[in-house]
Amino acid sequence: MSAIPPIEYPDQFFIGGKWVKPSGTTKFDVFNSATEELFVSVAEAQAPDMSAAVAAARHAFDHGPWPRMTHGERARYLKRIADELALRADDQANTWVIESGVTLAIARGRAASVAGVWEYYAGLAETFPFQEVHEPAAAKVGLLVREPVGVVAAIIPWNGPLLMLAYKCAPALLAGCTVIVKGSPEAPGAAYLFAEVCEKIGLPPGVVNIVIADREVSELLVRNPDVDKVTFTGSTAAGRRIASICGERIARCTLELGGKSAAIILDDYDVEQAARTISGMSTFLTGQVCSSLTRIIVDRRRHDDLVDALSACFSTVKIGDPFDLTTQLGPLATGQQRDRVETYIQLGQDEGATLAAGGRRPAHLNRGYFIEPTVFSNVENSSRLAQEEIFGPVLAVIPADGEEAAIQIANDTIYGLNNSVFTNDINRAYQTARRLRSGTVGHNSVRSDFGIAFGGFKQSGLGREGGREGLLPFLEAKTLLMDAMPNEGG
Repeated sequence: MSAIPPIEYPDQFFIGGKWVKPSGTTKFDVFNSATEELFVSVAEAQAPDMSAAVAAARHAFDHGPWPRMTHGERARYLKRIADELALRADDQANTWVIESGVTLAIARGRAASVAGVWEYYAGLAETFPFQEVHEPAAAKVGLLVREPVGVVAAIIPWNGPLLMLAYKCAPALLAGCTVIVKGSPEAPGAAYLFAEVCEKIGLPPGVVNIVIADREVSELLVRNPDVDKVTFTGSTAAGRRIASICGERIARCTLELGGKSAAIILDDYDVEQAARTISGMSTFLTGQVCSSLTRIIVDRRRHDDLVDALSACFSTVKIGDPFDLTTQLGPLATGQQRDRVETYIQLGQDEGATLAAGGRRPAHLNRGYFIEPTVFSNVENSSRLAQEEIFGPVLAVIPADGEEAAIQIANDTIYGLNNSVFTNDINRAYQTARRLRSGTVGHNSVRSDFGIAFGGFKQSGLGREGGREGLLPFLEAKTLLMDAMPNEGG
């Protein structure tokens, strides 16, 4: 196992540019998902701590230098953050493995890419149109200027905290916002590491504040009138609650929520190739991925062949120590998460679906939150197994009577985050993709691209993250109608 990454101040919060003691004494215990041993205990924020973090961010926005800097000046800070994160890529990767169960082979690659997110948004300082000139009817000069939305609450999930933190904070900071990061009690390491980086590069006080809190205190953050915008990644149930609170006070919010994404296997595509691709991606982060393809829709005549192929692929998956570079499937993040997955596996059988592969705890592993990759066959799309997000390596294979029925089944869900179409015909792929109600549609694989945009239709969320689209939610558009062009607008 790799060395345990250090967290310098687990008993404190980063507020107003310095480490501060919490108002209470309670802590969150974080366990190694593969060994069930205690990894670290971190301070639990109470109401006074959350109020202090919001006050620091509000003061930094209203009175500090950050919003009044040029975009280029702020971009220089983003580049320094990128440099420091690159130096600590191993710490980021190891922490993610311990807390969430992702394999080290995957974690290293993703951690190495985090710095690139910060560099990308730093580059937008030179290319994004923060001010546009128009020819208005009501004045001689019209300017559309984009200004920071204000104080941002960034609520980070436990499954992918490294990248989610980057895709929320980098565009927010470039825009000129100040931020309160609410880290996950299950996986606080990325938030603490980010705080250490902000301190090291000398980010102005209050621009970034880091606290770890549970739901009750987190709701105080969402309700606080000094918070102008909430950006949240997590469950649809929590997203509904956040959206309703923001709606009460007309606060801005961006929500990246759950999914129950479909893979449609058209009749011209080889089922064994489809099985290899789908099963290979299903093991990523032990299926704890909102965009994972978990509803596999195939023509009824080829249903059994696909189930057999998926089962065969899963039978060869190596499950075990996520720090072993040959491991393909690590543990689930917590015991609670494993209980949830096991509940759904039992539910699937109770509903009448056939358990074709997996569904148990691996016999050779007597500790750690492990579960076998699982395939159900002959699943009814109306069942809970097919409609509810499980967040584990559980696939539901659903038979369809033809292509039209497959598209209808794929769209018959409250979610609309991700889908894929497997076909050798590029035109069929495009035509089918345009009919699927989801924020992303991949071709012949599980695909997403935060460099373009990521987000969902329907109850999979509001707004987009990543790319230029991911900067817009942190900006307010202001129209200026002038008698002449100001010097700085020229």
